[in-house]
Amino acid sequence: MRPVRAGIATAVAACAALAAAPSVSAAEPLPARMADTGGGRQLITAEAPRTSSTTGTVTWWDRGASGRWVKAGSAPARFGAKGLAAGSKRKQGTNTTPTGLYDLPFAFGVKAAPEGTTTAYRRVHRDSWWCQDNASRSYNRWTEPRPRDCRAAESERLADYATQYAHALVVGFNYHRPERGRGAGIFLHVNGRGATAGCVSVPKDAMRRILTWANPGRSPHIAIGTTGGATAITRY
Repeated sequence: MRPVRAGIATAVAACAALAAAPSVSAAEPLPARMADTGGGRQLITAEAPRTSSTTGTVTWWDRGASGRWVKAGSAPARFGAKGLAAGSKRKQGTNTTPTGLYDLPFAFGVKAAPEGTTTAYRRVHRDSWWCQDNASRSYNRWTEPRPRDCRAAESERLADYATQYAHALVVGFNYHRPERGRGAGIFLHVNGRGATAGCVSVPKDAMRRILTWANPGRSPHIAIGTTGGATAITRY
């Protein structure tokens, strides 16, 4: 019998491995079907039907000692007024919510943190700003007060959004190594009157529940995406 060529042997072995690998059932919890959940034991999923959607569902999950994900709560969600866009290609000023998997650096709010909150929480004051000026050294950062190189017209005075920022979590999109032009000030916050400018929002009671649920010791992350296609949440 002739020896099998190396390339064919590799392909056969790979196919055999794929055939032997267990498939993940559609009945499994959403985090179990995802490519990555951030490595922690808590996860928030923000899922929209499609990239043009402005509404969807936010669900928060716990991973138990057995390794199985269990839903801790859920709420209706709102997304950007222009829907969602792949986080790697998203541009500032497009009113789109960036898809992807992100950490949650800290929480903040116009109101005091709900009792039981363990996430680092910053209280909003009159001079609290989120700098979105691409020319500023403080781009995509909380500043207090607003620095001279950060134009007010290109930034958010957080106290001006008393409803939306009553309570909020910072989403780590473009946060740790900010790239100018990709976008700044992406949060999970309380609903306003309609779609967001690129954030994810939920009802105020849900936001309070999320804050008291989130445990920094369990490394919570947020995954934002759609039910299918190139931005499917299961890809993150």
